[in-house]
Amino acid sequence: MSDSEKLKGTVALITGASSGIGHATALQLAAEGAKVVLVARRADRLQALAQEIGANALAITADISSAAASVQVMHETIDRFGRLDTLVNAAGVMLNGPSVQAPLEHWDRMVDVNFRALMYVTKAALPHLLDAVGTSPRKVVDVVNISSVAGRVAAAQVAIYNATKFAVTAATEAWRQEFTRQSIRFSVVEPGATTTELWAQEGQWEGFKAAFGEVERLHAEDVAESVKFIVTSPRRVAINEIVIRPTDQP
Repeated sequence: MSDSEKLKGTVALITGASSGIGHATALQLAAEGAKVVLVARRADRLQALAQEIGANALAITADISSAAASVQVMHETIDRFGRLDTLVNAAGVMLNGPSVQAPLEHWDRMVDVNFRALMYVTKAALPHLLDAVGTSPRKVVDVVNISSVAGRVAAAQVAIYNATKFAVTAATEAWRQEFTRQSIRFSVVEPGATTTELWAQEGQWEGFKAAFGEVERLHAEDVAESVKFIVTSPRRVAINEIVIRPTDQP
């Protein structure tokens, strides 16, 4: 089997696919032969990505911080492709700053997108992932959750973002232990500073530079390579956790 066929016959669902790590991951898994389901809220960007990938892509516009929407996403995935072999939870937002001045809506949004959506999508996906194991050409299925180095080390003015990413890392390890004997590999990827829209809010990058200095940030494709490495590894190999930082980041 050639490198380009490692995921042939499988279906991958990627949340946060309209930009950043989710977008880059969708392209890489599609290049490996997977059919890809692209999930995000921005329909125009999803449609552009689906057109770039071609017939093996399905774009679903949804707010997956709703449990009902997450279930509907799974229904549409199974209706179109008949199975689910890989789930990549890449949706995320970062809205950091001084806690006294922080709008409560920012905290709620981080909890909703960074953890609640991941929880709902994973819950909805599990029965379909379990069903796929028996007919999987690879005899294994994968869930990859994108956390952050902020899920390992807490920092001032990052409390709620830290909390959501610590939750992602902890939940992933607990699920790994629960489902490892059922051939579902749960993995967590914890990137450092990456050039994505997470930094779009005013003050985010300036705050980082004040703490760590100038850093040549990772590209989204660098993180997507880690996801690809996880899900294309042989069945006998489970990559539980990958931390990937910029060379310059302490």
